[in-house]
Amino acid sequence: MPISAQLIPEFKHEMAVARKMLERIPPSAFSWKPHEKSMTMGQLAAHLANIINKWLQAVLLDDELDLAVGFQRPKTDTIEEVLAVFDKAVKDAVQLLERQTDEHLLTKWTLKKAGQVVFELPRLAVIRSAVFNHIIHHRGQLSVYLRLQNVPLPPVYGSTADEG
Repeated sequence: MPISAQLIPEFKHEMAVARKMLERIPPSAFSWKPHEKSMTMGQLAAHLANIINKWLQAVLLDDELDLAVGFQRPKTDTIEEVLAVFDKAVKDAVQLLERQTDEHLLTKWTLKKAGQVVFELPRLAVIRSAVFNHIIHHRGQLSVYLRLQNVPLPPVYGSTADEG
């Protein structure tokens, strides 16, 4: 079984859960943030949607990413816009993953910051850590934001206090 065939079901599952979290964001809480150093809920939602675009595409289409080089985020002022960006990114990501060979997924990929190497890892390792885990991390943050707004949480890996 190709590596990509193993990644895609995992990716689809995690994205379905992330989408359920995003759907729960109340429009009235889009500009809310739990702390002065935190992103707003809308910024966090947009970041979650854009991780797929920025990271997965960079890992699979380029040999490196330099964090010092700017990234244009799609404008997302509403949860509907965030969901549209997210849905397109998920669809594009699945299609991109389907085209990957095992050989390509096992080649080295480099993350840099202002030209300095931060790490070099096989693309597969970066997909799991910097893409999948990154999304899961921010989805967890979003669950805390939602809880603080008294929004019922959907099941993630089992029932929540709100839903069985």
